[in-house]
Order: sequence, then C-alpha cells, then structure tokens
Amino acid sequence: MAGEFPAVAGPPGGGGRQPATGRGAEVGLISAQLLTATTLVDSVALAVDRGEPVDAARPGIAKTVATTAAIEAVQRAVALIGNAGLSRRNPLERHLRDVLCGRIHTPQDDVVLISAGRALLTELPEVKGNP
Repeated sequence: MAGEFPAVAGPPGGGGRQPATGRGAEVGLISAQLLTATTLVDSVALAVDRGEPVDAARPGIAKTVATTAAIEAVQRAVALIGNAGLSRRNPLERHLRDVLCGRIHTPQDDVVLISAGRALLTELPEVKGNP
C-alpha cells in the first residue's frame, strides 16, 4: 500500500533502525519529486492537447525530469528498506528495473539536454550564432 514500508534497515554495521522522522522525511521527498515531475508532464500534455504552441525541447525535458524523478524515488524507497528491496519478492525490485528502462527510451537524456542547452545558448544575445 502507498506510504507503507517494511522495517527500515539501520546504518551499515548496526546501530538499529532509522528514526521515524527520518523515514517520514525521505517519503516526503519521494512524494515531492514525483509531484513535481507529474506536474511538469501534465502541463506539457495539457498544452499539446489544447493545441497550444509547445517549444520543441519541452516534451523531452519533461520526459528526462520525470524519468530522473522516478529513478531517484524508487532508489530512495529501496534504500529505506535495505537489501530486502532488491529481492524479487519485493515489488520495489520490479519498479526499480522498470524505471531504469526509462533511461534508454527515446529521447535519451543526453540528446534532450544537449538540444535544450544549444537552444538556450542560441537565445542568449552574447552567444547568438554559437550553438
């Protein structure tokens, strides 16, 4: 269920469980990252659906941000529960494999970021014509 994690592993070498406040902050960060990514993807999709002009780089940037947020969120969740998160019996293991595949789906991050960087650099007056 959403928001429920099994017992959280302590630091390597012992030391017991993480305090609940630390776990709550980590889960809060996961929520914030996913909300930010979802909001960006939704805004791009809504603009496209409405027929509004959308900068060519925006969908790729949204995909890159969403993929990165998903990967970080699942990695953070796995870290919260420790090695048990890498067991095939744990749904997080499958989620981790699934989100990592996002890196290889087109457009790939490096292409998106190089393209976005070039577009921005050509818009700046002092470097116009130097993409």
